[in-house]
Amino acid sequence: MFEMYDLTGFQRDLLYVVAGLDEPHGLAIKDELEEYYEKEIHHGRLYPNLDTLVDKGLVEKGQKDRRTNIYAITRRGEREIEARREWESQYT
Repeated sequence: MFEMYDLTGFQRDLLYVVAGLDEPHGLAIKDELEEYYEKEIHHGRLYPNLDTLVDKGLVEKGQKDRRTNIYAITRRGEREIEARREWESQYT
């Protein structure tokens, strides 16, 4: 069974960004993370990690048009975020 702790910190941040935006495309996600990290996020890092989230069933990938994919959090992804927040709240 998958648990949130199986994700890298970067993948967890990706999941939170996808959850917080309305069907974002890759560049919108990239822009949000670059603002947070204050450095460039390369496509070779972004898209394989998004694909990992899709493969784990946390994010859905769809097509806006022929060239643009959009992403959305799944119910499972929402549950994992909620479980993580509950766990974190024990220590803050």
